[in-house]
Amino acid sequence: MFENKTEQEARQQILEMVGAYCDTYHNKKEPFKAGDRIPYASRVYDRNEMVNLVDSSLEFWLTSGRYTDEFEKELAGYLGVKYCSLVNSGSSANLVAFMTLTSPLLGERRVKRGDEVITVAAGFPTTVTPLIQYGAVPVFVDVTIPQYNIDVTVLEEACSEKTKAVMIAHTLGNPFDLAAVKAFCDRHNLWLVEDNCDALGTRYTIDGQERLSGTIGDIGTSSFYPPHHMTMGEGGAVYTNHPMLNKIIRSFRDWGRDCVCPSGRDNMCGHRFDRKFGELPLGYDHKYVYSHFGYNLKATDMQAAIGCAQLGKFPTFVERRRHNFDRLRAALSAVEEQLILPEPCPNSKPSWFGFLITCREGVDRNGIVQYVESHGVQTRMLFAGNLTKHPCFDEMRAEKTGYRIVGELKNTDRIMADTFWIGVYPGMTDVMIDYMAETIIEAVKKNS
Repeated sequence: MFENKTEQEARQQILEMVGAYCDTYHNKKEPFKAGDRIPYASRVYDRNEMVNLVDSSLEFWLTSGRYTDEFEKELAGYLGVKYCSLVNSGSSANLVAFMTLTSPLLGERRVKRGDEVITVAAGFPTTVTPLIQYGAVPVFVDVTIPQYNIDVTVLEEACSEKTKAVMIAHTLGNPFDLAAVKAFCDRHNLWLVEDNCDALGTRYTIDGQERLSGTIGDIGTSSFYPPHHMTMGEGGAVYTNHPMLNKIIRSFRDWGRDCVCPSGRDNMCGHRFDRKFGELPLGYDHKYVYSHFGYNLKATDMQAAIGCAQLGKFPTFVERRRHNFDRLRAALSAVEEQLILPEPCPNSKPSWFGFLITCREGVDRNGIVQYVESHGVQTRMLFAGNLTKHPCFDEMRAEKTGYRIVGELKNTDRIMADTFWIGVYPGMTDVMIDYMAETIIEAVKKNS
């Protein structure tokens, strides 16, 4: 097949065949009809992602490489930040983001064991898991309905002499009140970590300037798991504008090492064998000097190759999500007396990940969920509901230690009991959106 061909010519032939294969055998869907399964999320891709994936695999560079460099540069450019580090998941991104705040390089501002971090219980556990595992103390405050984000009116009450940071997520694309939270953090000299895993592409106007969520705090995180705004299978990112934070992020991601040389390159600094570190002998190989207790959380170049193709489509993904959300909300306005519909945070333009619905008094959530599921519409709860009620908290609850709750988590418990959500991913058509709305309206009539 490849006789008389150069390697580059052979590669081009393979990639042309891969593109044709994708066109022929992927994304060939029958028109939607009532009762067909509508998942809450799904991958949206074409030949570009598959060609990039195979192109990377043909190089057989199995760790991070040229596609990783390209992805980090392009995502940083889109976000308008100086530094971006690709990792292997959004959960790893949150781990790296939090552990960065524990670095001795941050001096008095470092988070130590026993220090407190303000957060919410109505969300995904891996926003909170890293700080619990480290030995910091999460301070849980309530959220608001129908925005489903942190209640900023209790921030001052939650603050103590041990508070060092705020780490919270933007809920399903709807940003929390960034102006209020940022002002609070600035007032008390606290770190702000934005878990942006469900909100990539969300815009928020602060100080008269429209900015992307994840870029207003000190560190932002993203996830590229298949249901998210864009995907590379597994993957995530950590980003910042702070040079020192970026140095620490890279160290924690890359085994905790002090050296910044990428895989396959040595002695970029020119001082690999002439420095003194800790109690190591003078000239100990800088490639194996460790300034943190870190991890290996890198993604592969094959994942990054998919991400590069997805980034090219990403702006259209965001616009379609907004379109789907607006169409769904307009249709469901017919049952607003029975359902609380979501509202965007003021001064924001959300990149919606899902459509949250809370049942009003007298409306049976379980009945509605079971009805729409039986008619092909996939639903989800708002992740943990109230994280402190889960088995992972049993020991801490029993011993009344390891976390703190400020006030009552009244709305958090309400969400746990009465809230669910459905998807608005960009692969949904208007016909699918209309069917979901009709099905929910039917379910409300039967369960009110």
